[in-house]
Amino acid sequence: MRDAPAEPVFYAGFGCRKGCPVDALEQLLRKTLATHGLSVDQLGGLASIDLKMDEPGLRTLADRLGVPLMMFSATHLHPFEPQLSHRSAITYAHSGCWGVAESAALALAARAQGASRLLVTRQVLGQATLALALGR
Repeated sequence: MRDAPAEPVFYAGFGCRKGCPVDALEQLLRKTLATHGLSVDQLGGLASIDLKMDEPGLRTLADRLGVPLMMFSATHLHPFEPQLSHRSAITYAHSGCWGVAESAALALAARAQGASRLLVTRQVLGQATLALALGR
């Protein structure tokens, strides 16, 4: 008897305003997962830009979910720009990155699996943005 195929692992990238509450981040994640028929059990990790290193909401969400939180520099996120579905000049002016959520998700998936593609493009809810990526 063959084992069932492993569930695909995906990675979440977040952008958020300073002080964004953990509950807002979790609500966006859970709403996005439900909309796309995905399970939090398939989540391989969370990522954002290193400017968000001290955001307690991101750290608390990673702890709640029991997944790693990775932070990437704008320089590390820059190569993913051609894959973005949305580019924000305002985000670029503040961070040096055209899109934090999508770039961070792509960077984490690529780090874990060698290459990446967007699974769910940028979603917005209040103070937070989220994107999901898969390794290829």
